[in-house]
Amino acid sequence: MEQPTLAQDSPAWIAFTYIAFFIALSLMVVGIYLLPVDLWMKGYLGMGLFFTVGSTITLSKTLRDEHEARKFVNRVHEAKTEKMLTDLDLKR
Repeated sequence: MEQPTLAQDSPAWIAFTYIAFFIALSLMVVGIYLLPVDLWMKGYLGMGLFFTVGSTITLSKTLRDEHEARKFVNRVHEAKTEKMLTDLDLKR
């Protein structure tokens, strides 16, 4: 049985995602800082930004974990099916 190859992102793609995230976050923080509003409003927007980023990271990790778990369960089922078929062929 062939082992599935793991898809890996290129170093350039990984660097791009980090750079894009930090640029977007930095520009948002600068935008909030430069808004012509009271300090309490800036604090509220900053808090909203913080929780949005945190919940986005949590959501993406949860979805990835769920996807990985389904892949593992499918591999276990495939292995059981392969073993049953092999046992069946040996009995013939």
